[in-house]
Formats: sequence, C-alpha cells, structure tokens
Amino acid sequence: MGDLQRILSVLGEVRHRLIRILIVLGPIFGFLLTFRLVPFTFHFFGLPIPFAYPVFDLFNNVTAQVFHVLVAWTLPTGIVLLNVGVADSVVVQLEIALLLTIIVGMPWIVHEMGAFLVPALRRNERELVRRIGIPATALFAIGATVGFVFLTPVTFAFLFRYVSAMGMSMAVGGQDFVTFALLYSLAFGVVFELPVFIYTLTRLGVVQAGTWRKHWRIAVVGSLVFGMVVTPDNSGITMLLIAGPMIALYFSGAYFAGRWEHQRAARPVALAV
Repeated sequence: MGDLQRILSVLGEVRHRLIRILIVLGPIFGFLLTFRLVPFTFHFFGLPIPFAYPVFDLFNNVTAQVFHVLVAWTLPTGIVLLNVGVADSVVVQLEIALLLTIIVGMPWIVHEMGAFLVPALRRNERELVRRIGIPATALFAIGATVGFVFLTPVTFAFLFRYVSAMGMSMAVGGQDFVTFALLYSLAFGVVFELPVFIYTLTRLGVVQAGTWRKHWRIAVVGSLVFGMVVTPDNSGITMLLIAGPMIALYFSGAYFAGRWEHQRAARPVALAV
C-alpha cells in the first residue's frame, strides 16, 4: 500500500506540473494563431529601435509571418510551394505555432521539470544540473541556429540542383517544406546536446569515460541511424549532414568526460603533495 501511495503521489505531482506548463503555454499557442505582429520603429533618445504591436488576425497571423520568413531564408528562388492537401495550410500553421510555443516556453518547461526532479536528487547532482543548465541551453540554441541559418538553405539548394538537372518542375508541398525545415533545424539543436549528455553521465558515475571511447563504432552507427530517422528525405545526403557533426560532437563529449575523470583522479595526489 505504501508503494502504491508513492506512485500515486508521483503521478499527482506530474499532473500538477503538466497543468502548470499548459497554463503558460496554452495562451502563447493561442496568441500565435490569432494575432499578427505589426512592426514599427520606436525612437529612444534619437536611436531607432524596431518594435511591433499585436493585431487580431485569424489568418495572417504570427505563424503565417514566420512561414514567409522560412520561405525567404531557406528556399532557393524559383521554387513553387503547393498546398497539396485540403488542410495543409492549417497543419503548417499548427506545426509552426507548436514549435514557437515550445521555444518561447522552454524556460518555464525547464523550471517545472527541475522543480519535479530536484527533490529526488542528491546535493552533488543538484549542483551538476545547475551547472549544465546554461551550457545545454546555449548548445541547443547554437545547433538549431546553425541548422536553420546555414545547413537548411544549403541542403535545399543542393537537393534542388538534382531536380534542375533532371528537368523537372521545382515544386514542393508546403507541409513537406515546413516539416523538413523545422525538423532539420531541431535535429541539429538536439545533436549539439550530445556532449552535455555524455559529460553528465560520466560526472554522475553512470558511464565511465573509457566506455565512450571503447564503443565509438556503435556511436558512429547510431549517428547514421539517427540521421536517417530524423531527415524526411531518402537521399542519404541529409543523413550524412546530421551524422557528421553528431560523430564529432560525440568524440568531443568523450574527450571532456575523460578529462574530468583524469582531473578527479589527480586531485587526491595533488592534495597529498
């Protein structure tokens, strides 16, 4: 009975945290789908500062504005976007709104997850979680930015060179385009978290640094499989563009994990001297 009560208590806490997350993220999601941003310039002591104010617009909303930015930034000129399915445009707006909601609400999500996990952690584990919070967030932002700003446009330009060489019309479905661009960028954000993941497991004593070096072949195969799963095309080119940086980040994480173990082993010797 005691175990059942503990399980119910944990489930109740999970439910409480999820409700708190939805209370914050729900209005953000609704705002993105029902308002658009009108830009204007605000002058502060003579300095022009770009700003924007919201206006209710159910169709030309924030997600539609973000979609136009995606098209202008990532697609080569001359590509025709098609609304293949009846509700494709609606699904596109929902996908963009969901992604933006998660990005904007990520600090609150992390806060609620930390509030749920921290009571169950030991003191050194809590300190480690606090230390890796900022690096993990920064690496995710860097990875997603690199994926969106650099690799996604390059990938589209490269793949459409094949379309042009075959003499086919250069067109893509709107939903396929958004899914590819967002998933590709998010995949790079996740990939850049790999060194933090490896370092954390070694610091917690779950996996020794030598284990990461010993099983590097499995990591290479796993990187290729991950690249194959998260990329929606079948060319193999985008798979390699994901797997290559992932393998490099794996070895960098293994290096820093081994470096920390070496420093920890040398610490008692230094104290004794």
